[in-house]
Amino acid sequence: MRFGLVNLLSALLLGIMLIGKPALASDSELLPILTPSGITIQAEIARTPFQRATGLMYRDHLDKHHGMLFFFGQPQAWGFWMKNTKIPLDMIWLNGKKQVVHIERVVPICTKTDDSCPLYKPNSDDAMYVLEIAGDTVDDYKIERGSKLQFKTDW
Repeated sequence: MRFGLVNLLSALLLGIMLIGKPALASDSELLPILTPSGITIQAEIARTPFQRATGLMYRDHLDKHHGMLFFFGQPQAWGFWMKNTKIPLDMIWLNGKKQVVHIERVVPICTKTDDSCPLYKPNSDDAMYVLEIAGDTVDDYKIERGSKLQFKTDW
């Protein structure tokens, strides 16, 4: 069983390297997130270490009203970088009550080939979720520090 899992992960990583991007989540795996503007963002969920490490890497675009929600099991000042991410993003850190504690707007792509891309972190240590959406769209959703986003967490 362990050998099979290692082979599966190796094949998945090889597939990502060969095609240049990970597979997109199917529509059934999207989590609706209601924003203060009334617009719903359809978010892929990144809850495993591999999903969180890969994130939105290698994507050439992000559909309108789509994003990725990173779920963490404990509050912390979770850091993110843009290595291998081809599109600028808005990053939104939320606490356990789904309130916005920090926002980074229009985070630029990082074209460096080493591991020296800048690290983006919130100014608080109580983040349980991070939502990534297309760059320069956070204001369209009326998301600001203190805003509350609505989504289910019973997955």
